[in-house]
Amino acid sequence: MKDRIEADTLGEIRIATSKKWGAQTQRSLENFPIGKEQMPLELIQAFGLIKKAAALTNAELGLLNQEKAESISDVCDELIWGMLNEEFPLSVWQTGSGTQTNMNLNEVIAYVCNEEKQERNWLHPNDDINKSQSSNDTFPTAMQIAVVLKVKERLLPVLEKVKETLADLVEAYKDTLKIGRTHLQDATPMTFGQEISGWLTMLEYNEKMLNDALKWMYELPLGGTAVGTGLNTDPAFSEKAIQLMTRWTKEPFSQKENKFHGLSSKDQFVFFHGALKALSANVMKMANDIRWLASGPRTGISEITIPANEPGSSIMPGKVNPTQIEALTMVCVQVMGNDTTVGIAASQGNFELNVYMPVIIYNTLQSITLLADSLESFNQRCLAGLRADEKQMKQYVERSLMLVTALAPVIGYDKASQCAKQAYEESKTLKEIVLSSGLLSEKDFDKYTDPRKMV
Repeated sequence: MKDRIEADTLGEIRIATSKKWGAQTQRSLENFPIGKEQMPLELIQAFGLIKKAAALTNAELGLLNQEKAESISDVCDELIWGMLNEEFPLSVWQTGSGTQTNMNLNEVIAYVCNEEKQERNWLHPNDDINKSQSSNDTFPTAMQIAVVLKVKERLLPVLEKVKETLADLVEAYKDTLKIGRTHLQDATPMTFGQEISGWLTMLEYNEKMLNDALKWMYELPLGGTAVGTGLNTDPAFSEKAIQLMTRWTKEPFSQKENKFHGLSSKDQFVFFHGALKALSANVMKMANDIRWLASGPRTGISEITIPANEPGSSIMPGKVNPTQIEALTMVCVQVMGNDTTVGIAASQGNFELNVYMPVIIYNTLQSITLLADSLESFNQRCLAGLRADEKQMKQYVERSLMLVTALAPVIGYDKASQCAKQAYEESKTLKEIVLSSGLLSEKDFDKYTDPRKMV
């Protein structure tokens, strides 16, 4: 493979002729051969929006030739649509400001523009593509845009589908009696629809939490440049560029009032990822409830059935495992771990800049993607096929000793407790013990312990 020679302030470096990046990108590739985690493409596409808006705004302000601005804008469109994805190979484990990824964008855009113009040095990565910008304000701006777009385009629509499935199940089983459980022990009766409504409401609250947390992502620090002062940037640049991105995305982005805060603090990511963690906690609870309720089929709770998607064992023929639940709950564990990383990384804002930004955005976007993908798969391949075993539920209700709770106001707590204990020890029904004790007539027992009156 042939190479070409590029140069930067450190000197010359060889780059494969098939690649469109420049010297700084190549140096980053060679200096940070760490792991396999690459900068997320969602971040690259958000950067494309910034570079496009910056070019057109600089032209409007008379700071950039109109032809150059239009060329940059056209290449940014290609970038946003994913046509240049292979040109952004840099590792997450690079400089903590994301400078090398910003330069990766600048170099690729300049190269493609120059290639189309057939003039090698027509556009300069720093002087033209990076005009009125710094890595220190564009990288956090791209982080916030990427999160907003990813949540709106992917996670929230999936949550809506899961909520619809749960709402259908609530309606289908609104009259199906079952036994409730607390502390993993039998409790008083309820309907299966009521139990599912708890899951549904958890996700409704999570949706509100995510939308509330997103509000803090809309304030963009673009225009702060190196330390927040806006050096080398027209005072009108930030507002005009953000207005363009707001129009293109139809999202209410605005200018961060205090850009010193915008560059040095990543508190909005801690807050937002906390909402992802809350979603994970609720999803874990719901998934584990379903796992327990479907346990069996002969020696578990076996109150529900879930779809059998594949053989569950390499040694036990006919075994079926709750694999979608296991995948989903592993995702929840990963997201909870990511939350710890984001929180610690956000605390490392030394003076005027946080230098843990790549790991913050990588973990945040990974959490969003994993939750969206796993919830969608769980919804399609497990939740939608969930069915109640109403016969089993009825048997548990009839055998439950906790029906005695309804008798406590009638015969007193102590006598009710004694009857339940005796029924358990003698392996008899609660009804047999109460009637034999003469505490109630059969008619009164049936009246007070009607499970349908307890829900």
